[in-house]
Amino acid sequence: MFDKLIGVEERFEKVEQLLSDPAVLQDREAYQKYGREHADLSKVVDVFRAYKLVVEELEDSKEMLKDNDPEIRELAKEEIETLTARKETFEEELRKLLLPKDPNDEKNIIIEIRAGTGGEEAGLFAGDLFRMYSRYAENRNWKVEVMNQHFTGVGGFKEVVAMIHGKGAYSSFKYESGTHRVQRVPVTEAQGRIHTSAVTVAVLPEAEDVEVHIDPSEINVDRYRSTGPGGQSVNTTDSAVRITHLPTGLVVTCQDEKSQHKNKARAMKVLRARLLDTMIREQNEKRSEERKSQVGTGDRSGRIRTYNFPQGRVTDHRIGLTLYKLDNIMQGDIDELIDELATYFQAEALKKEEDGT
Repeated sequence: MFDKLIGVEERFEKVEQLLSDPAVLQDREAYQKYGREHADLSKVVDVFRAYKLVVEELEDSKEMLKDNDPEIRELAKEEIETLTARKETFEEELRKLLLPKDPNDEKNIIIEIRAGTGGEEAGLFAGDLFRMYSRYAENRNWKVEVMNQHFTGVGGFKEVVAMIHGKGAYSSFKYESGTHRVQRVPVTEAQGRIHTSAVTVAVLPEAEDVEVHIDPSEINVDRYRSTGPGGQSVNTTDSAVRITHLPTGLVVTCQDEKSQHKNKARAMKVLRARLLDTMIREQNEKRSEERKSQVGTGDRSGRIRTYNFPQGRVTDHRIGLTLYKLDNIMQGDIDELIDELATYFQAEALKKEEDGT
């Protein structure tokens, strides 16, 4: 680990020199690139330098143990205990900082929420989840842009697809992919019985054109009349777009904009994100199960969380966490869930790193 840290510090110092180089200062793209690298490296270097100071102080304190004065030796013992704890804390933090980073962490996301088993109640809960995620994003000043939506008869969603624009959006949302189960008395239930319904969530990192190239000859674009709630142009113009990616059979529709061109552009964004997600999952499937855990991929087909309304609790089954604050969570206060998941998967990654797998 320490060889890596020395290399990181050397690279940090090199980047600092480059940022003051007149040639780099005149090249906006290069300056931004090195600026981002400098910011990333500084997170590690700041901790490493603090760690080295603690190590020096610890060595000095150990020398004090040789002093003839018993009071100084006693003081040295206390300092050694404190400094050893700080040293271990820094070592743990440095191990985490040196873990391979997910290259998608800083990206915007496309989130797809679909009603599963449970009929109208599943559609209503799909709407509840979408509002929960929207409020969480808005609290961070991230922009939520609805790209496509299909409503149910009682005000829920059969499906809603949205883009969330914000630095670090993927790192926050990436553990939300999976099946979310709800247990509550539906508004349509006359007998007051608790029903169990399910909603699926997929979180996709936004894909750039350079990451996923789509050959125009490999897509089929259909235009049709929009349906459902909307402005006067919905139902009167052929503005809705359906794109089929012929090699994979993926189909994306978008009808929320009045402009056919805007709908096509949005549909292409969703298609690129789905293709990138497919590529990532295929790469992960080629690796061992241990590597899958390390990068934090989840099994979308598995139940990941249960929202129990009668008991006011939320349980995340992957980490065995239960919180009795359902009302706050449904209002977008999901920081504790996200932090606990990130900590768990980070700890799992550290175990694999230490085991050399």
